[in-house]
Amino acid sequence: MKATETKLLDFLKGPKQFIIPIYQRTYSWTLTQCEQLWRDIERAATDSSVSGHFIGSVVYIQKGLYQIASVPQLLVIDGQQRLTTVSLILTALGQSLQKEGEQSEITQKKLTNYFLANAEEDGDLRYKLLLTQSDRPTLMRIVDGKEAPEKPSKRVTENFEFFKGKIAASKLDLNTLYKGVGKLVIVDISLDREHDNPQLIFESLNSTGLELSQADLIRNYVLMGLEHKQQEALYSDHWFPMEQSFGQAEYAAQFDRFMRDYLTLKVGRIPNIREVYGEFKTYAKTQGSGDDAILATVADIHRYSKHFVRIALEREADKELRQAIADINTLRVDVAYPFLLEVYDDHAKGLLTTDELLQILRTIESYVFRRAICGIPTNSLNKTFATLAKAINKSKYVESFTAAMLAKDSYRRFPSDDEFTRELAVKDVYSFRNRNYLLRRLENVGRKERVVVEEYTVEHILPQNEELPAAWKAALGENWKEVHARHLHTLGNLTLTGYNSEYSDRPFAEKRDMKGGFKESPIRLNEGLGVLAEWTEQEIVKRGERLAKLAAQVWKIPLLPSEVLDQYRKSAKDESDDHVYTLADHPKLKGDMLDLFILFRERVMAFGPDMKEHILKLYVAFKSTTNVVDVVPRKRKLRLAVNMDFKDIHDPKGLCVDVTGKGQWGNGNVQVRLQDATELDDVLYVVRQAYDRQHAAEKTQK
Repeated sequence: MKATETKLLDFLKGPKQFIIPIYQRTYSWTLTQCEQLWRDIERAATDSSVSGHFIGSVVYIQKGLYQIASVPQLLVIDGQQRLTTVSLILTALGQSLQKEGEQSEITQKKLTNYFLANAEEDGDLRYKLLLTQSDRPTLMRIVDGKEAPEKPSKRVTENFEFFKGKIAASKLDLNTLYKGVGKLVIVDISLDREHDNPQLIFESLNSTGLELSQADLIRNYVLMGLEHKQQEALYSDHWFPMEQSFGQAEYAAQFDRFMRDYLTLKVGRIPNIREVYGEFKTYAKTQGSGDDAILATVADIHRYSKHFVRIALEREADKELRQAIADINTLRVDVAYPFLLEVYDDHAKGLLTTDELLQILRTIESYVFRRAICGIPTNSLNKTFATLAKAINKSKYVESFTAAMLAKDSYRRFPSDDEFTRELAVKDVYSFRNRNYLLRRLENVGRKERVVVEEYTVEHILPQNEELPAAWKAALGENWKEVHARHLHTLGNLTLTGYNSEYSDRPFAEKRDMKGGFKESPIRLNEGLGVLAEWTEQEIVKRGERLAKLAAQVWKIPLLPSEVLDQYRKSAKDESDDHVYTLADHPKLKGDMLDLFILFRERVMAFGPDMKEHILKLYVAFKSTTNVVDVVPRKRKLRLAVNMDFKDIHDPKGLCVDVTGKGQWGNGNVQVRLQDATELDDVLYVVRQAYDRQHAAEKTQK
């Protein structure tokens, strides 16, 4: 290895060609990096005390690959981003010199022949910098002063236009700007292929540019060790088509995620998104050594990437499958992707029909959505989907998949129709993250001409105004405040309209009969409102129940004959089915913590005869119709998961912690700690609210 500090322009002079190998990422500097470099150039240009400004290193293989006497070809290991960006600046500066006709020691011709082109050469050898396949034509045409190709490199063209604009707007003359570029300094690092390991050097470089993505590192790993012809073949056959299928912007944003999902599928565990490269190297070694093993691995990655693009970028050709995928993506079920990749691959192999694939997709959608409505934490979904494929008998694909979903219990359960409809009817749907998705799916049931929900606004039939007009108070009765607070944001009181501002706080009869009112509305969610005489608590509850029953048909729970499901349950390997847990399985429940737990259990079980205790692997659940509170034993405390939304808790002592969106073992969005028996009454006051809420919901249903 030889390392020398030198001026960048001196480094570029003379006949030579820098080749960006195919295993390097595409040009990826954004306007942020370009803006910083431009400020550095202007500062260097105007500050006489600055003799040079360091911008990083350029690392390349000096010999051992190419044997061309007239123009030494140098394979760039690090420095592509800086070389490309400075080439764009010099090209833009040259065009400005020609346009303005400014007298100077430097001309556009000299800039081109010194720093951008090998003047005596033809073809590709004419260019000092050859980028990778997707960027190369764009830079060539820019250097030649020609229009961009039909499918230009976005980054190259954007940054070139940026520098043209900066030069035009600069208060500095072109000679001064050129002097600023002339002060840029690099470290010239040349490697000898026979003695230096380019891969190890590449991995250890701390570039001053953009941090390499995990996908960049993986691509370099699989390509760098191959001979040049094999690199070209693998890149042309597999890697470049993958990059093209994603698209430049999506490749940068999504490929790391795809590789994490691919590895999750292959190794059965979920790598950290920032450790995918290390996980891949370990996995690749298990696939065998030699070039053939690498080629087979990359071909496999390419195949699965096609499935990922169909799913993540919603480029599925089949209309019904594409809509199902879009609905799953709306629910942000990224953790399901490893399983979806395998299902899609099995569909491609002919193990699943398109209708069966659609059925599986809709079941996943129902599973995730029902759990969200019922307030079941999402932290178990990672393991659920990472291991789901192991439970599938591919000769009975849909049946075994359905059995695996239905066999899940406790915090992994598939909520029943009763649980789902009960929770949906009383849930604050208006504040629900997937509110528009819920209303869209309900509105478009059976429609061929779909309603675009985003073109409408959500209407509260009973107005949001806390000080209701007199007509509304009279319609609701003496307890109008309680009715308003209880039902305002529930499904029964919500609909869609294009007349939100016209409706305002008008009495129900006016909303019903006015132009564009409920009687005339083409929105299906408004069906039945036009024939009602008034809007009372009873009508809100009835409509909520009706829509909840409709929702149970939209987000269906799959069915299997009980004898078939029982057979799968008997043979299932799921630990929850072959192990009965006791308090002895919770080693932290001993001494003072065991005594405290027993006191707590006695008090909770006394809430009512319907209370039941379920001892699970990770916590102890206390249930009425569903979980009321789940106890996670710790060494010095009991951590309680109270099954309520945080906003609904009355917490005068400030005991509760909001864990909404953070996840916890157990159910609900409220966490409370119990460390001492003196805290028992205050903690039970909080827990009792979850129990009372379940019973109030039951009474409302009746």
